[in-house]
Amino acid sequence: MKTARLAAAVAFALAGLVHAQDTTPPPAPTPATPPSPATATPSATTAPALPAIENSVVKIFATVRRPDLYKPWAKQSPADVTGSGVIIEGRRILTNAHVVGYASQVEVQASQSGDKVPAKVIALARGLDLAVLELEDPSFFDKRPPVQRAAVLPDVREAVYAYGYPVGGNSLSTTRGIVSRVEFVGYGSFSSGLRIQIDAPINPGNSGGPVIAGDKMIGLAFSMATNAQNIGYVIPNEEIELFLKDVADGRYDGKPLLHDSTQTLENPALRQYLKLEKSVEGAMVHRPYKKDASWPLKEGDIITHIGEHAVDNQGMVKLGSNLRVRFQYRIQQVAKNGKVPMTIVRGGKPMQVEVPASGPRPLLIPDLNGGYPSYFVYGPVAFTRATTEFMAFLLGSSGAMAAYSFNDSPLVTHLGDSPEGAREELVVISSPFFPHKLVTGYSNRFGSVVDTVNGVKIRSLAHLVSTLRDLKDEHVVFKFDQRYGETMILPRKAALDATEGILSDNGIRTQGSEDMMKVWGGK
Repeated sequence: MKTARLAAAVAFALAGLVHAQDTTPPPAPTPATPPSPATATPSATTAPALPAIENSVVKIFATVRRPDLYKPWAKQSPADVTGSGVIIEGRRILTNAHVVGYASQVEVQASQSGDKVPAKVIALARGLDLAVLELEDPSFFDKRPPVQRAAVLPDVREAVYAYGYPVGGNSLSTTRGIVSRVEFVGYGSFSSGLRIQIDAPINPGNSGGPVIAGDKMIGLAFSMATNAQNIGYVIPNEEIELFLKDVADGRYDGKPLLHDSTQTLENPALRQYLKLEKSVEGAMVHRPYKKDASWPLKEGDIITHIGEHAVDNQGMVKLGSNLRVRFQYRIQQVAKNGKVPMTIVRGGKPMQVEVPASGPRPLLIPDLNGGYPSYFVYGPVAFTRATTEFMAFLLGSSGAMAAYSFNDSPLVTHLGDSPEGAREELVVISSPFFPHKLVTGYSNRFGSVVDTVNGVKIRSLAHLVSTLRDLKDEHVVFKFDQRYGETMILPRKAALDATEGILSDNGIRTQGSEDMMKVWGGK
């Protein structure tokens, strides 16, 4: 199941959605199974007067340097990207995280202006693809008002207008469409939220631009489908409000999440086995997040209500009179003090419980989350920790996926696992061996997960570095965690002596990232 899940995620990232900026973006969010589209009466919304919007929509120029996952000691070459942004309250600009992520320089240009004003990122949430900018010159906002945001979701089939600066021109662009559906989906980086689908064209460069219904903004354009025509996606105001509230203290903590796994209650045999009355509807807990006795949810519990909101047999809750979304949507609304009130049925009896909710759970293979990879070079071998970005880079083809699956690599078999005491993260060889006689005759171990070094089970990259640092043996014996794979033995002193020359030959300034060099130095 994990292999299939990863394959689907990689395939979708390559072919399903792209962000609407004018250079190749990072992988798109993974969608969840969509609910049935809602229906509503179409409205006769007209486009707001252009000057009212024109003054509040800006073009964003960013110079970005993303990580080089193949060479973790380096960054990719600088790339210039453009996107859109919208002025919001507090003399700030709202845009997408993928427009300004990894940016070394950000500038903002107003419509009909030749000046570019320096800006800096003051808040960013990669999972929800939102970011807030602050300008060096606050007078920029003196004659440029914030766009007002609607307090409610738009109706399905309501007319909308997308504003932004797509490629192909320099002036503000407007496209018209309707709301196709509203759903609760996975955005990426293990974040979920509401998403609006529209049929107004969203083109590269539109990312971060407002989508307007009537005279108010209903959300922020952020991506488009590449395998269909005129399907664009919008982050609705509700998600924006939660994000802005979260970052008010200068830090993004993330939305409360429920980590227990559930399934639907549609199957008659399942309901009969559980001895459920016909009147009982909800979602069944099939794998609690924790198995200890104190955890409030148990296997076989039926979640019938999230707060006061009834859950149906498809695991959906009503949102308004004509829309249903996954019940997880209500968690972000009802969670208080880190707990979610629920009504469950256990053993045929209803009961009230409070389930702890938190941000994304720790993962054995985490996201970089806007950072650069840690690394360490030892002789002709470079090591790094496995991340979801490295995985997408490594397993970006069906052939690679099949090979790693067949080899029983932990990169596949432990996808989605949480860290544990014996293994906090996966340590991998980040790139092919550097040319050197010390690795003559060995097969390329690029992408292999280190299992042991001289019999010591490796828990993390820092643990690998400290183990190598403290070794006194004549040889260093590397064994890898996979079905097929050689044992690699290096003469310890020769590997240490060769490292400096290898770094110099390959233009690598330091043997390791700053955090790993502290470990190597015994700090």
